[in-house]
Amino acid sequence: MTRCDLSLGFVGLGALGLPMAINLHRAGLRLRVHTRSRKAETRPELEGATRCSSPAEASAGVDALVLCVSDDAAVEEVLFGPHGAASQLTTGSVVLDCSTIAPATAERCAERLMRQNIHYLDAPVTGGTEGAKRGSLTVLVGGANEPLERVRPILEVIGSSIHHFGSVGRGQQVKAVNQVLVAGSYAAVAEAVALGQRLDLPMPLVVDALKNGAAGSWALEHRSTAMLEGTYPLGFRLSLHRKDLGIALVTARAVELDLPVTTLVEQLELDLINGGHGDEDVSALHRWNPAMGES
Repeated sequence: MTRCDLSLGFVGLGALGLPMAINLHRAGLRLRVHTRSRKAETRPELEGATRCSSPAEASAGVDALVLCVSDDAAVEEVLFGPHGAASQLTTGSVVLDCSTIAPATAERCAERLMRQNIHYLDAPVTGGTEGAKRGSLTVLVGGANEPLERVRPILEVIGSSIHHFGSVGRGQQVKAVNQVLVAGSYAAVAEAVALGQRLDLPMPLVVDALKNGAAGSWALEHRSTAMLEGTYPLGFRLSLHRKDLGIALVTARAVELDLPVTTLVEQLELDLINGGHGDEDVSALHRWNPAMGES
């Protein structure tokens, strides 16, 4: 099946979902869209897509349904709640879930959908809003190979790097590993920036000198400027990253593994969220001062 042959539903037009849906629309897919607030459905970049009042309506007659929503409860509500997608999805269709949720939730959703002969792939993404806009996200897939190949034309629009790790839930496990890495790198950049500022170093020059050496990272490259300026425009919401760290810590405990650095970063994020910063980018970790508490 070619890209233009596919009819597609898309639920969840947030910071990542909206640019993903726009890219799919520009690529010529027949698109039905729904988001809880309904506002993003009216964006001019989605003109010509069918605006739908519910996940069920967005799922009517489609070959595949893409989900990009906030958490486990939202995924289950979209699929199985009142006016949920499962009531309208047809036999043989594919749910491509790009949300970040617990591996066990992905497995449970797959089992319920398979009773209707509907395929489910967990396909969380990484690469930030920048990657979503460029269509260069990394996609981490768990699920059967045959439905994956059917929706690969969709994945090739939203991502430049697609990786298949086996059965349903494995994509979410890899995403948990990713979020542990993100936690450590953001926290390290935040502390390094704070030290450089306290030493009154010319930090833009310092970052430029270090970003291509052993200390280089995505966080240093893309988020150090925000930290230096003390502004945290939304790339990935702090509250959502804390949710993801909770998933990673539960996943680690299930295999009797302690993650002390991740546990610490989760607590720093909780402090910031309690201080009213949950809707800022993860780079707001720079606000936290271990000597003085939250700034």
